[in-house]
Amino acid sequence: MDSASSHDERLALLAGSELIEAFIIDVNGVPRGKWLQRDKAAALLGAGIAIPRSAYLLDIWGRDIFEGGIAFDTGDPDGVCVAVPHSVTRMQWAEGQAAQALLTMREDDGSLFYADPRGVLTRVLERYAAKGLTPALGVELEFYLVDPNRAGGQRIAPRGADESFWRGWQTDTMGLWEIHEYEPILRDLLRAASAQDIALDTLISENGPGQFEVTLRYGPDALRIADDAVLFKRAVKQIARQHGLCATFMAKPFGNWSGSGMHVHMSMLDRAGANVFSGDAVRASDMLYHALGGLVAAMPDTMLVLAPHANSFRRFAPGTHAPVFGDWGHDNRLSAIRVINADPRAARLEHRVAGADCNPYLAFAAMLGAMLDGIETGADPGPETVGDRTGAAAPKLPIAWSAATDAFAASPRAAAIFGAKFQGIFAACKRQEIAEFRTRVSDVEYDAYLKNA
Repeated sequence: MDSASSHDERLALLAGSELIEAFIIDVNGVPRGKWLQRDKAAALLGAGIAIPRSAYLLDIWGRDIFEGGIAFDTGDPDGVCVAVPHSVTRMQWAEGQAAQALLTMREDDGSLFYADPRGVLTRVLERYAAKGLTPALGVELEFYLVDPNRAGGQRIAPRGADESFWRGWQTDTMGLWEIHEYEPILRDLLRAASAQDIALDTLISENGPGQFEVTLRYGPDALRIADDAVLFKRAVKQIARQHGLCATFMAKPFGNWSGSGMHVHMSMLDRAGANVFSGDAVRASDMLYHALGGLVAAMPDTMLVLAPHANSFRRFAPGTHAPVFGDWGHDNRLSAIRVINADPRAARLEHRVAGADCNPYLAFAAMLGAMLDGIETGADPGPETVGDRTGAAAPKLPIAWSAATDAFAASPRAAAIFGAKFQGIFAACKRQEIAEFRTRVSDVEYDAYLKNA
């Protein structure tokens, strides 16, 4: 609950700004909104402002979804959005006195709009609260800093790439030199995160040139952590732009280098704050394995929110750290879900499937909803994966975009987690995007087929 003093401080910040950038997060995880004058400050923190309900349901290019039933079938009405209090902060990357406000949409009865991804996650968390359980999360989020100018005929390139596109000498995993090479940008990023009260634990260089990973601090407020993830992505993109670079969370921006994932560590707390996944160093509690069983069972049906875009599926291939089966293993980074229980007090699951390009609200909802289903039904995860030998019962994941869309659209599990109405509009969004991609002919196809087919 926002205290009176905090409310007054946020109101003063907004009222003292030259402009306010107010935005929602749509189903694809894209911020969409408007610039407001300071006289809207009280409304943002009170009665709310009008935003088209269809703003939540746009394809990745920002076009209305014809089959979504929000824009065309209803006359495209407005809904009322209010600011998420903790998101009201100064935009450090903007000129002058500018503030930001993340918005969430509510219905007339106070309930959350069904198409608001933040509301989707909230409803899953309400199911946990009714059982006296609180999920605790930590997030590892990867991204690339790239040069948006062409080099060697490419659309993007690592910073400093020559015309041959060679920069392999700087794939320096966990190397401090790579961090120092980007130090001005990364320091600005850390300052911006601190100003927004986004708690980061670590920052490291990753496997690709100009690729980095940050860890959002582990905590028991999944909704706040999802907020922090989307606000962090927004901040790093703006700061990179100031430095003449582009920050991308594409799952696979370079075909021959490492993809970018979003790994999520999850445990479960009871009303006393104790971790109910705790067992011993050999085996965690039964509840952890029931939650794991729910995750395994739901993974094929919820793959679409973990890998929502055409590019997302370039990460998945046998023999990589992006698995193609819904499998699990004790301390096994080759499996989809890693059970970590060497320290029984910190027993947890690491979900390793989602790409950095996912919508964090929806990915968390998919994971937590599946875990709760597994706990409620006493699900069995099946045999574990040992090394690269996949567990015998592990389901094969739909690693093609259209297959993942069909699985999500037809799934009773997805309907139970996300709500049938959200399930329908998200599938409609993806089908519209798939149809657009089918009209685009790539340069690779011309190279392969124009003369030889």
